[in-house]
Order: sequence, then structure tokens, then C-alpha cells
Amino acid sequence: MFVTDDGKNVLFTFVIVSSLFLLWGFCNGMIDVMDKHFQEELHLNLSQSAWVQFAHYLGYFLMSLPAGWLATKFGYKGGIISGLLLVAVGGFWFISATKIVAFWAFLLGVCLIASGLTFLETVANPYTTVLGPKQFAATRINLAQCCNGIGWILGPIAGAVFFYSKDAAGKSTGSQTLWIPYAGVGIVVIVLAVVFYFASVPDIKVEDDYRLDDSTPEISHSIWSHPHFTMAVAAQFFYVAAQAGIFSFLINYMTTQPPPIPASWSANMNNLAGKFPGFLQNFMLGWFESNKEGVLCISNKLASYLASFGFVCFLAGRFTGAGLLRKYSAHKMLGLYGVMNVLMCLLIFCKLGWFSVVCVFLSYFFMSIMFPTIFALGIFGLGARAKKASAYIVMAIMGGAILPKVMGAVADKYDLSRGFIVPLLCFVFIAYYGFKWPKYSKAESLQGVGLTRGH
Repeated sequence: MFVTDDGKNVLFTFVIVSSLFLLWGFCNGMIDVMDKHFQEELHLNLSQSAWVQFAHYLGYFLMSLPAGWLATKFGYKGGIISGLLLVAVGGFWFISATKIVAFWAFLLGVCLIASGLTFLETVANPYTTVLGPKQFAATRINLAQCCNGIGWILGPIAGAVFFYSKDAAGKSTGSQTLWIPYAGVGIVVIVLAVVFYFASVPDIKVEDDYRLDDSTPEISHSIWSHPHFTMAVAAQFFYVAAQAGIFSFLINYMTTQPPPIPASWSANMNNLAGKFPGFLQNFMLGWFESNKEGVLCISNKLASYLASFGFVCFLAGRFTGAGLLRKYSAHKMLGLYGVMNVLMCLLIFCKLGWFSVVCVFLSYFFMSIMFPTIFALGIFGLGARAKKASAYIVMAIMGGAILPKVMGAVADKYDLSRGFIVPLLCFVFIAYYGFKWPKYSKAESLQGVGLTRGH
């Protein structure tokens, strides 16, 4: 699965490229628990706190085309190193942002890091699809995205520790410690940049199934003339929109929408925590707290841990999905998972108590394969133009900047359960793209190398 057409084993290259997926998963995971921090520290509503997501995905939108151009001109290695250095700049900027103590300063840091991550995603996603036999392209990108899932799990844990920390008097110290994990990211990416500088990262030429590089005049050379690619751009827009909305408001959902917590739960947890020393005791204390109405509910701390659990479900979906994609067509899997998430969002919308809470975590599972599978389906058969095509697919991540604000506005007017109507509509389109992909690509499946007819 990691041997190129010329017989070269590229497993090590695949491993170090996969480490980049863990990096941006960690950064994205911290973003998703940051919203609630700013809501409380700066007294923002849900729609206003969604500016964090807007700044994050704005970085992707602004830098995706430059990243694609750089990858085309200087190759995969040049794009990766450039992205890592830009992430380092953003990570170290958070030290200054913590001293400035202004919302715009934090948003700038978020945007800078996202700009660097854009380079990494634009390069790493298509690169994993060419590091071995073509029929395993979707499997490889989903395996690499499993590392992304690990990062998503660790990110909220770091957010819980540094964004929602409290002193001995119970006063929040998150504003003073928020910079620590980002500075740590800055150090790590500099080390990674050195590793990639000395590592072998070969540029691999892939097959041009649609003859985009053919010199014959009558053959279209525009990637936009291939509907399986243009529809992938739209599908990725709606997927990231749905993902960003669900991920960013999970803490708000968990602290407001589940049924009231029985007092016995809190008492039993405190008694259990008392039996453990040090770190474990601190980990277990403060899981429940009373809201303004005096009702016992899940605390921000526990909600952050539950965000990590959500990403455990997400990672489980990635691992099982990677296995299933070896046996079943990628477009059918995407369509099926899209339908399942339409159902999950509908059940959450209906406010069915703890059953709806379970459906939130099931939605994480069924979202797991969507981003990499849409990516692989979208660049199928585009040859050397895949680098340019991937830049546009990454640009579609801008959906994550726009739709959370819509979901937040719906939630502000009604409640977060009703806000799930927004991702529900997004998943409808994704399911449609999955099931209709053979029609748009003129291919039987992603594993089917031959085309049924030309464009």
C-alpha cells in the first residue's frame, strides 16, 4: 500500500507526513473549546463568539490558492516547510496576544496559525493519495486522517487545562495561561521543519486520467470542467460548515441541553475523587455545577473532556472507515454516512433528552470519513492538476467561517438543539454528492481506474 509504481517504499515519508495531520488536529481541537472561554471572559453571545471560527477559516480561505501555487512551483517539501514556519509565527504571537488582552489579538493569532495549516493541508492531503497504489488512495488519506483524529482528542484536553484553569480561590486564570499550548506548538513545528528539510519527500507524478496535461487542443484543460471536482468543492464547503458548527458549540450544547443532573451524581463523583491523590483528584472534581437558575448541569470542564470523547468517536470512525474503504466504494460510504448524519441531526433537533446527547457523539462518528473521502473523490484522475484542485478544495473550508454564525444565530433565537437544523441541511448535500459521484466523475468507483467514458 506504500510502494510507488517504480518500486520505491515510501512508508517513512507517509509516517512523517501523517504527523502533520496530528498537528492541525490538535490546533483545531483547541479552537473548538475556545469559544466558550471568550463567551464568559468577554461576555459574548454564541453568534459573536463564532468570530473565532471565522478568523480560523478565513486563514484557510486567504492562503489556499497561494499554498497551491507554492506547492506546484516548489514541490511538496517547499509547501510543507513554509506552512510549518507560518504556524510557528502564529503560535508565538499568542504570547503577545495574552499581554494585549484584546479579542482582535487572539483572532489574529488564530488566523495566522490557520494560514500555516492551509499550506500543510493543501500539500499533505493530496500527497497521501499518491504514496502508493491508486486503488488505496482513499484508504491512505483516511489512515493519515486518523492521526488528525488523535490531535482532535488531545486539543480539547489542553484547552480544558489552560483555558478553564482556576486558582485556589476559584477564580479563572485562563486568560493568563492560554498562550502556553500555542507556544508549545510553535516549538514543535520548528523541529518538524528541520526534520522535513533533511527528509526525503519526493515529488510523485500521478496518472492523468482525464488528460488534463494533454497538448491536444480539443481536450479541456480546466479542472472546473469536471463536475466531480466542482461538486467536491461545494460538498467540502458544506461538510466543514457542519463540522465547525457542531464542534465549536459542543461545550455550549453539553452545558445547556442535557436533562438536569441528579444531585447524587455530583456527590458520588466528589466522594470518588476524594479517594484519589493529586492530578486524578483535580481531574475528577468540578464536573458538575449549578447554572443561573440553580439547576445542576455539566460544567465547562467536563464539557471540554466530553469534547475529547467526541473526538474519540471521531477517531473510531476514521479507523473503521479506513478499513471499510478497502472493501466498499468510497462514494457509497460517503453517501451512507451523510444519510446517517441527517438522521442524527434530526434526532438532536427533536430534543429527546439523553438519547439526543448520544446522537451528538454518533454524529462525530459518521462525520469521520467525510473530509478525506470528499478530498479523494474530488481530485480523482486530475493528474498534476491535483495540487491546484486541492487548493480550491481547501479554500472551501471557508464554509466553517460562515455557517457557525448562522447556527449560532438560530441557537441565540431558539436553542442549540434547534440550531442543528443548519448542519442537517449540509449533510443532505453531502449524501447527494456521494451517491451521485459516479454520474459526475464518469467512473464506476474510486477503485475503478478506468473511466466509463470521457468528458
